[in-house]
Amino acid sequence: MRLAVLPLLFAPLLSPLLAQATTLSVCTEASPEGFDVVQYNSLTTTNASADVLMNRLVEFDAVSGTLQPSLAQDWEISEDGLSYSFELRPGVQFHSTDYFSPSRALNADDVLFSFQRMLDPEHTWHQVAPSGYPHAQSMQLPGLVARLDKLGEHRLRFTLNRPDATFLATLSMGFASIYSAEYAAQLLAAGTPERLNSQPIGTGPFVFKRFQKDALVRYSANPEYFAGKPAVDELVFAITPDANVRLQKLRRGECHIALSPKPQDVHSSAADERLKSVHTAAFMTAFVGINSQHPPLDRPAVRQAINLAFDKASYLKAVFEGSAEAASGPYPPNTWSFASELPGYPHDPSRARTLLAEAGLSEGFETTIWTRPSGSLLNPNPALGAQLLQADLAKIGIRAEIRVIEWGELIRRAKAGEHDLLFMGWAGDNGDPDNFLTPQFSCAALESGLNFARYCDPQLDRLISGGKTTSEQAIRSALYRQAQAIIQRQALWLPLAHPTAFALTRKEVEGYRVSPFGRQDFARVHIAP
Repeated sequence: MRLAVLPLLFAPLLSPLLAQATTLSVCTEASPEGFDVVQYNSLTTTNASADVLMNRLVEFDAVSGTLQPSLAQDWEISEDGLSYSFELRPGVQFHSTDYFSPSRALNADDVLFSFQRMLDPEHTWHQVAPSGYPHAQSMQLPGLVARLDKLGEHRLRFTLNRPDATFLATLSMGFASIYSAEYAAQLLAAGTPERLNSQPIGTGPFVFKRFQKDALVRYSANPEYFAGKPAVDELVFAITPDANVRLQKLRRGECHIALSPKPQDVHSSAADERLKSVHTAAFMTAFVGINSQHPPLDRPAVRQAINLAFDKASYLKAVFEGSAEAASGPYPPNTWSFASELPGYPHDPSRARTLLAEAGLSEGFETTIWTRPSGSLLNPNPALGAQLLQADLAKIGIRAEIRVIEWGELIRRAKAGEHDLLFMGWAGDNGDPDNFLTPQFSCAALESGLNFARYCDPQLDRLISGGKTTSEQAIRSALYRQAQAIIQRQALWLPLAHPTAFALTRKEVEGYRVSPFGRQDFARVHIAP
């Protein structure tokens, strides 16, 4: 099967009307964990690295809902679904900085390096990532990709061990970004491979300049970007954990865009003629992960009791203020395999107390609730949300201590399985329903740390894996509905909400769109005079 060459996803970005030097300042909510995106799984890190510095072989266009060419200008899939051959776009340049000057354009060696370091335990770079490669592992790529071959300077082929209907879409995810093999070799020769995480090089629209933790990330426009130089000359991420401060900075003109505003800030901004809001239905789910490996949370009845105890309607009203709809499971309702026949758990404290008594826990038990200090799209008011859950659990005898943990440490410790109850959220990267199931509920994701329920079940794993072996949507939907039934019956999550994704901007900002997947594209943004 051959796919015709599709139109270039990116249009020329620089208007002659915008010739004066401009800086786009974006108020973001947290520091990235680093810039070697393959080591991490948070959107904060993806936004600061993959989205601005790098490119993938293909990109998912949220507007059209299709995969588009990026570093690969063409690709061919074999009839048996086991072979994916890519033709690279010629003349794509890696960034030139004061710490690296490329001697050549992108070629197949760069793609081989980018994937082999994640997939091959014997690869020189495999051990460089101290935390491993969580996304590659949870997406089961080491077992899926049998071989990666260079067919020419700009041509390569992936050979799979089995057909996988999600493989091409997976290549659009942030962790599949393409790195410079030449830069990696330079770092290795100098004995400083760790600098890939602090001094990144990519092919993307912006070039890394400086990072000051909890303060800012500074970038400059890439004048050699293959899709055309961005419309602004500089990009600054002003790291501002407090949503109130983000709004103040926006109003003072210190930021042009404020991400993850509180719902009330969206409402109040409507009266400010200097500001405007942009939004879209997010392909995301906010949830509380329940650690099924920690007694007594290892009992389904106890996890069910927690779901029954929580007053979700009050939570949505207080925390999201009308900007989200209730979640009953992992999928947003606009997912094509969403199991509408599974309504979720009602608010029933009496039934919750009965389940605890039947489990021999009539006196309740002690546990912990982990949450982050600053608000985000999937958790606009972390303190209030944790307090509401704490109060509802207390009504059925569960005594929960709230622990507020800095975002980077929260992610690291949660991936190690240290939490009991964890306020968390997940965004699908490419519109495919598997992008919720494999990373969050597969046994491979338990090993990589992304499975925050800490649950591995052979039957559930077979359903998830089976859904990737065919491209027939009806068959995949049937398998995924069975998977959702197991997830709900086992009460692995306390599903919370599917939010509307908002951002606030100054009136003069044009060309900015909110992605349903939480990804950021600032290459098309410009500031009107």
